[in-house]
Amino acid sequence: MSTRTTASVSTHILDTSVGRPAESVAVSLSARSGGREQWVVLGRSATDADGRCKDLPALPEGTTHVRLDFETEAYFHGRIHGRIHGRIHGRTDSQKQAEAQQDAPALRDSGAFFPEVAITFAVTPGEHFHVPLLLNPFGYSVYRGS
Repeated sequence: MSTRTTASVSTHILDTSVGRPAESVAVSLSARSGGREQWVVLGRSATDADGRCKDLPALPEGTTHVRLDFETEAYFHGRIHGRIHGRIHGRTDSQKQAEAQQDAPALRDSGAFFPEVAITFAVTPGEHFHVPLLLNPFGYSVYRGS
């Protein structure tokens, strides 16, 4: 039997469209005590190079529901700009212009179909809840990990 009175939460994000961890995704953690209570933001973080948030705060005693908010639009926008910038570095001006025209739809649509992902789940005292996010530009999946 656990002697801990509060639950804890961790998360990580894998970008399944590239098969790698999603780095620098902003994440906020909110909690409430009961289904009708107001959400209280407990803290904000960002994923590291391994796609993990290692500094999410502890949950207050009495927490029954938790919400993780992932800001995915900025991540996808940055990933597309980084890929395009890396590919056109060292090209001639005419090559850069032609490639920029090809990439215009990607840049215009660089916001993910889901610009943010909010995951709400119930917690029980004394347990740890690891909630991974599998992400791609047009979908996502979550599950309770270990």
